[in-house]
Amino acid sequence: MEDRLSSESARQLFLRALRFHPECPKLYQEYFRMELMHAEKLRKEKQEFEKAAMDMGDFDHPEEILKGELARIIYKNSISKIKGAEFHVSLLAIAQLFDFAKDLQKEIYDDLQALHTDDPLTWDYVARRELEIESQPGEEQPVSKQAKAVEMGRREERCCAVYEEAVKALPTEAMWKCYITFCLERFSKKTSSVPLRGQRLERTMLAFRKAHELKLLSEVQYKQWIDLLLRQDLFKEALQVAEAGTELFKDSVTMWQTKLQVLIDSKSPDVEMRFEEAFAHLKPQVCLPLWISWAEWSESAKSQEDTEAIFKKAIIAVTGASSVTLKEKYLDWAYRSGGYKKARAVFKSLQESRPFSVEFFRKMMQFEKEQEPCKMVNLREYYERALREFGTSDSDLWMDYIKEELNHPFGKPENCGQIYWRAMKMLQGQSAELFVAKHAMHQAGH
Repeated sequence: MEDRLSSESARQLFLRALRFHPECPKLYQEYFRMELMHAEKLRKEKQEFEKAAMDMGDFDHPEEILKGELARIIYKNSISKIKGAEFHVSLLAIAQLFDFAKDLQKEIYDDLQALHTDDPLTWDYVARRELEIESQPGEEQPVSKQAKAVEMGRREERCCAVYEEAVKALPTEAMWKCYITFCLERFSKKTSSVPLRGQRLERTMLAFRKAHELKLLSEVQYKQWIDLLLRQDLFKEALQVAEAGTELFKDSVTMWQTKLQVLIDSKSPDVEMRFEEAFAHLKPQVCLPLWISWAEWSESAKSQEDTEAIFKKAIIAVTGASSVTLKEKYLDWAYRSGGYKKARAVFKSLQESRPFSVEFFRKMMQFEKEQEPCKMVNLREYYERALREFGTSDSDLWMDYIKEELNHPFGKPENCGQIYWRAMKMLQGQSAELFVAKHAMHQAGH
C-alpha cells in the first residue's frame, strides 16, 4: 500500500511539473523511466506471490500495467510534444534497460525509423545496432580469438552496409560525419587480429575518399584524415589531402597549420614558400600560430639569422593581444640561442612595443638571476618597467620587488618603505587590500 502511494505521489509530481514545463525532455525521460521501474517492481512482486503460492486476490494490477502500458502512454505523449531523433533515441535507450519491455522497445524503434528517416542520428543508431546483433540461434558461437575477430568483422560490415545506404538516402555532411566517426572509432579499438585491423583501416580510408569526392567533408574531418594518413606514414597522400583541405578552407588557420606540419614532417623543400603562401590567404590577426610554427621550424632547420628575421617580421605583422605570446616566444628563443646578452638586446628592442604580459618581464628577471653575478641594478630596471605596465593591478610584483631589495646581496632594504608607499598610491581596489595583507604577513615572518 505504501509503495503504491509512493508511486502515485511521484506520478502526480511529474504531471504537475509537466503542466508548467510541457516541453521539457528531462521531465519526460525521468517520468518514462519511473513508470518502467514501477512496472518492473510490480512484476517482481507478482513473481513472489506466485512462488509463495499466495492468494492473488490482493494483487489487483492489470496485465497492461505489468507490461508497461503507462510508460507507453508517456512515450506517445512525449513524442507528440518533443520532436527530433535525439529525444526519441534517449527514450529507446531507457526502455532497453528493462528486459520485460521488448514490445515497447520494438515499437519505439519502428517509430524512430518511420518518423525520423531524414535525421542522420536515426541512421547512425540503426547502423550501430548491428554491432549488438549476435549470431543467429543455432549457429555456432565463436570461441577462438580468430573466430571472434571474424564475427566482429561481419558485424562491422553490416554496420557499414547500413551507413552506405544512409549516405545514399541522406547525402549530407552530417550523415558522412556519422559514418566516418563510426569508422574511426572502430579503427581505434585494439585488436590482435591483423586482418580485422586491415579491414577497419581500409573502410575508414574509403569512407574519407568517398566523402571527399562528394565535397561533403568538414574541416575537422580533413584534419582527422590527414592525422590518420600520417600515422600510417603515408606522407604523399597526406599532403594531397592537405592541399585539397586548404583549397576548400582557404580562410582556416587550422587547415593551413595542418598542411604546413605535413610539409615539415615530410621534409619538403617548399616549407618557407608555403608559409608565405599561407600569410597571403589569411587575415593577419589569426596568423599567430603560423608565425610560431615557422619560427620553431626555422630554429631547427635554418640559421639564427633566418630565425630572427622571422621573429622580426612577425612582430610587425602581429598586433594587439596576440603579439603578447609572440614577444615571450621571441625572448625565450633569444636566451636559448644567444644567452643573456642576446635576450637583453631583444628585450631592449621590444620595451616600447606594447602590449606586454607580466610573464615577459618575469622572464628577464629569471634570466638575470641565472647570471653570475646577478646584477641588482638590472633587476630594478625590469621591476620598474613591469610596474610601469602593471603597477595598478599586480600586487605580487610590488611584493616581489620589496623581497628582492631585502634578500639580494646588493639590495637596498632602505628602499622598501618607498616601494611600499608607491604601491599604496598605484594599486587600486582589491589589489591594494591584497597587497596590504601580503605585506603584513611578510612582516610577521610568514
